[in-house]
Amino acid sequence: GREYYPFGRRKYQPPHTKKVKKALDRTQLKKLFECKPLTEQQEKAKDFWFLSFACNAMNIKDILYLQCKHFVDEKIVFYREKTKNTSKNELKPIVVYLNEYAKSIINKYGNFDQSSDSFVFDVLKNSMDEKSKKYATKNFTRMINQNLQKLCRNNELPNSISTIWARHSLTTNSIRKGASMEMIQEILGHANIKTTQGYFAGFDDQVKKELIENSMDFN
Repeated sequence: GREYYPFGRRKYQPPHTKKVKKALDRTQLKKLFECKPLTEQQEKAKDFWFLSFACNAMNIKDILYLQCKHFVDEKIVFYREKTKNTSKNELKPIVVYLNEYAKSIINKYGNFDQSSDSFVFDVLKNSMDEKSKKYATKNFTRMINQNLQKLCRNNELPNSISTIWARHSLTTNSIRKGASMEMIQEILGHANIKTTQGYFAGFDDQVKKELIENSMDFN
């Protein structure tokens, strides 16, 4: 009976499950990168989101805690804030190689005419106590998220975007381009590869489709 043949008119419809992805694909990244911010705040939000993306998907807290001494020969060498209480013997510093884009944003907002312990970006000050630093970091992150969401809404991009999407987007797009999970683990500074896998949104349906379509080509 033809009615049981799954590729005919009455195709089997599998139940639809929707997994929320927090990664922008290559086309969306290009669109966001090229879109025009409408306000200074939107421009700043976009700049810092892409700075995070370009710097090993460094989180905003680590970016704001960068001091002049962390910049060494065209790269940043630092310890993640969330691992600061771990014994230094067990810690590996994160090394971020700066591309031209990252350098341009750091030059745009950063200040290096200070002592080596000074913060590069003017959000945090050495005179602040830890509570004030935490509050300032939270406020700055909220500013990025709110303005980025407005920018995305204006440009038909996912408006649930936030700073954490930079990490998911870098991981996903790098692996789709051929980087190994181990390399991304090292770039993100994860002790466990399972953490890295959690940031990967999977392969594009189109990529999987092409792989299978080409699998019968033995030439």
